[in-house]
Amino acid sequence: MELWGGRFREGIDRRLADFSRSIEIDAALADDDLVGSIAHVHGLAAAGLLTPDEGAALVAGLEGLRGEVAAGTLSWDPALEDVHLNLEAALASRIGPLAGRLHTGRSRNDQVATDLRLWARRAVDALDGAILAMERALVGLAERDGDAVLPGTTHIQPAQPILLGHHLLAYVEMLERDRGRLADARRRLNVSPLGSGALAGAGFPLDREAIAVELGFDGPSANSLDAVSDRDFVVELLAALALGMVHLSRLAEELTWWSNPRFGFVRLSDSFSTGSSMMPNKKNPDPAELVRGRTGSVIGSLTGVLAMLKGLPLGYQRDLQEDKAPLFEAVGTFAASLDVLTGLLGTITIDRERMRAATDEGYITATAVADALVRSGLPFRVAHRVVGGLVAAAEAAGVGLAALDDTTIAAALNAAGDPAATRLAAEPEAPGRLRAAADVDAALASCDVIGGTAPVRVTAAIAAARGRLGG
Repeated sequence: MELWGGRFREGIDRRLADFSRSIEIDAALADDDLVGSIAHVHGLAAAGLLTPDEGAALVAGLEGLRGEVAAGTLSWDPALEDVHLNLEAALASRIGPLAGRLHTGRSRNDQVATDLRLWARRAVDALDGAILAMERALVGLAERDGDAVLPGTTHIQPAQPILLGHHLLAYVEMLERDRGRLADARRRLNVSPLGSGALAGAGFPLDREAIAVELGFDGPSANSLDAVSDRDFVVELLAALALGMVHLSRLAEELTWWSNPRFGFVRLSDSFSTGSSMMPNKKNPDPAELVRGRTGSVIGSLTGVLAMLKGLPLGYQRDLQEDKAPLFEAVGTFAASLDVLTGLLGTITIDRERMRAATDEGYITATAVADALVRSGLPFRVAHRVVGGLVAAAEAAGVGLAALDDTTIAAALNAAGDPAATRLAAEPEAPGRLRAAADVDAALASCDVIGGTAPVRVTAAIAAARGRLGG
């Protein structure tokens, strides 16, 4: 008979047993469950509900189970439904009827809520290290090849030249925000539900503050009903994981394009590429594609848990059993994605020449030329119109902006119908200044503001990131 079956006269139907069983999933909580149980035993002993000898025997039995769980030698019985009942039965088989005292003042409702918070806290700490490792890989690549010039784009069209280091550091910023969101979620989840009982609070004078401190929580939950019903922390974590995967997916998308020979900006190492079973020529960026593809499953986990929660009244409902699989899977997916991209970035080859050559397309220094006109006294809207005419003239002639002759430049200035433009057209040195502004390196250097792509700024940003991240 099940440990909860005192009022039942019939055994559970096999179909329901199979349908409701969760041990295959929540066995991941085993060590957290045992840690929480040890703290609960201490609380029971402090409240005089256990003798010192009983408390010591229970703790010894629980510690022994921890060793078996760590060694992978503990057997799970599917008939016992979940991790909690399995561990309680295992404890009873080792220390006898005393194990039945363990559940005093505790429900599986506050037990699982505690276990999942302990697990989530550990998961966040591990993910923080994995995010840091990827950030360091990005900074390392920026230190090595960050001065390579890349055609920055908007609307997937050539826009302005940037340094590769500037581009890579954008992902460092995203990942830092991901770390911050996970840290925020960790702070809010770090309260102890233990002692809330099924929903109304334990019926014994447990020192919930002391138990919370022992478990490393910031304190006990303030409302027993909320404590057993709350899965906000699962949603928060899934939201942070989903956005983190979106960031990884954006990088993965760029890597798939950049590794295409039509771009040729990067070459993935053989160790982070795959081939084709049919086409001998193929070298595929599968790691990036899989990260991009698995992002959808993490987003789905978030929406699934939100949908599960939206119709639940307060108090524990069995629906909440469905919170663990999506959380466990999402954490695993994010961790694996970080790991594989960190390895990929550490072995990637940058083709500086192909990147630089691509800056000759799309007249990407046009904004820098317009800025130069503004520095010469033209209103920006007039400068924009003049440079638009210069781009049209260069495109018609099949040359770059820096190759336009004095006559063409003067004609574009005079066509603007602006006094400042007309005066500039009469200056003999004006065409030369504009051609100089059309140089890629000059365009890069002109973006000399905090957060800009000027080489001096990017160099400082890389150094600052290295100093902040270490490693």
